[in-house]
Order: sequence, then structure tokens, then C-alpha cells
Amino acid sequence: MHIAPFGVEIWMNEFETRCELNLAETCVESLTVAELLALAGRNHADLAELLPMKLTYGAIEGSDRLRDAIAGLYHRQRRDNVVVAHGTIGANALVHQALVSRGDRVVCIVPTYQQHYSIPESIGAEVVLLRLREENGFLPDLAELRDLAGPGTRLIAINNPNNPTGALMDRTMLEEIAAIARKREAWILCDEVYRGTDQDGEGMTASIADIYEKGISTAGMSKAFSLAGLRLGWAVGPRAMVEAVLRHRDYNTISVGMIDDFFATLALENRDRVLARSRAITRGNLAILADWVAREPAIAWVRPRSGTTALLKYDLPMPSRDFCIALLEETGVLFTPGSAMAMEGHVRIGYANTPAILEAGLARVSEFLARRAGRL
Repeated sequence: MHIAPFGVEIWMNEFETRCELNLAETCVESLTVAELLALAGRNHADLAELLPMKLTYGAIEGSDRLRDAIAGLYHRQRRDNVVVAHGTIGANALVHQALVSRGDRVVCIVPTYQQHYSIPESIGAEVVLLRLREENGFLPDLAELRDLAGPGTRLIAINNPNNPTGALMDRTMLEEIAAIARKREAWILCDEVYRGTDQDGEGMTASIADIYEKGISTAGMSKAFSLAGLRLGWAVGPRAMVEAVLRHRDYNTISVGMIDDFFATLALENRDRVLARSRAITRGNLAILADWVAREPAIAWVRPRSGTTALLKYDLPMPSRDFCIALLEETGVLFTPGSAMAMEGHVRIGYANTPAILEAGLARVSEFLARRAGRL
């Protein structure tokens, strides 16, 4: 099976360990085990319950407590609607492999996480791209989506909150997308890995799994929950999807680790405190980033409404990869080039590090931009 190189992951693999200040990171500042225990109202002594744990495969589909805790993130889902996977990336792959066949029509928004168009393409599906545009606030044009989702559409792939733009589709828009899919009896796969980090209100946007009878939500512990090291994610949706995914899951997952299951359950059972921490970081840091953008004449953006990333348009006569390599070599700061996500002329910044890292990195970027513009 031929599949396109994964642009963002190749970039991160090559450069992530070579930077001083990583502003390409997309996770909210990672938790230590001690910090997680504190948020859960527990202490080091509670780790003793891990000592007698026999490290078998564990519950193959995930423990009942874990799947109940995942279902608790949604309004209309139960344990039997949950499939546990190796990260959101594993859940996305399983859904595409289980539901998409050669010749199917798949409509996918771009920019988004590359899995959502490269995996269906590798299967032999007809992949049609709906480009998000700056003038629309990086939200999908629903008239265009209606035209693209023609007869034979099997699946519509969206990403909410969006990576890399931070755009956020509200419930009304999701319901309109559901109506478009319903006309074709198509699935909707919504990658919701950043859900819980909205800039306004309670911070938790509606999920497609609760809105549409053929809606599938994928998410995991990495971004909003600050626990990427657990490598644990899930797909939530109709039982027919769960059963289809489980057939494929038997070939590549077997089970998630018992220790991963334990800590993910602990975090999800205390999700209000974990997500409150994440929102405090993302909201405070976005204010820092917004002030910086306002001061930089070479930078423009559409301000994110959720998530941990922003897409920055730069006014310099150089490709985005050259920009990012020069920035790294001269300042030690890492961004992600827009060319890795079909958005040339832009760079992606992750702004959910500790504030000190963000502020130090932005100061160095300002010096880099000033030198390039001849102001230094």
C-alpha cells in the first residue's frame, strides 16, 4: 500500500529534538505524574495500588471504568459506544480503515491533520478537498460542502477545533454539516482531539457524536488533557461503527497498556480540574500571543477560538520551510512550516507551553523578523 509522506510528523521527527524553544508543540504543557495525582486529590502513596498490578494485556477493549469515563465526555454516549485506541492517531486510522473502501467518495477539509486525506487516498478512495479560507475565518463554506458531498459520498472528515487554525465550528454549523451528510447517508468523522480548550464559556464545544446519528468523534489524552505520553485515544459513535472498528482493531492494537488505562481513567474522572488547568494555560497564552501579533508588522492571522495552535501568515520573500529552518538555526525557536500542511506562506505556532517559554520564543522571533526586514 502506497501512502504519502506525513509532512508534519516528518518535520517534527527531524527537528523537534534540535531546538531550544519548541513553539511547534501542540499539546498543552504536559503533566507530570505528581501533578496529575495532585489534580486528582491523591498523593504518592496512592501509587501503591499499581504495585500488585499484573501486567497482562488487561481488558482488551479498555477497562469499564475507562470507557465509562470517556463516555462521560459526551451527552448521549455510553460505554458500548466507545472504542479505545493507541492515541487519537490510532483511532483516526482505525475509523478510516474500517469504513472507507476503494472507490468511495471522501470529502475532507484542509488544512487538517494529514491522516484524514492521505489514509483514504491510500485505500483508493476518491478524496475531494474542501479548502478552508481566511476570509471565512477558516470555517467551511457549507454551500461548497453541499456541492462536493455528491452521490456516493461515504464519509466527511472534519476537525473541530481545527488544527492548525484554531477555528471552531459551533453547534449550529455542525448540525448543518450533519444535514448535508444525512442526505447522502454518509458518516461524519470529526477529529475532536482539542475539544475542551475553547477560549470562551465553559470551554467544551458540542461533539458530532451527540449531534448526528452517524457522527464519530475521535479524541485522546494528548492535547487538551496534557498526557501525550499515555498514547491513549478513542473513537465514540454508533454501535455499527464500533463493531466495524473492533474487527480492524484486532489486527493492530489488541489492547492499550494497563498503566496507560489506569492514568487515563484517573485524569478523565477528574476532567474538570485537568481541563480547567488547560484552559488557564491556553487562554493566558493566547492573550500573550495576540499582543505579540499586534506588534509585528510582518505577521497576520485569524485569531484562534479554541485549540493550542495558530496559523501565522508572514510577509517575507521565502518559502515556509526555509523560514522555519532559518529561524531554528538563528534563534533556536521551532515553528512548523505551512508547506507541511498545504498552507504555504504560513507557519504554525503551538502556544500552550509554559508562558515563560512562549514569551522567550516570541522575543527571539521578533529579533529574527527585524533582522530580515532590515530594522536591526
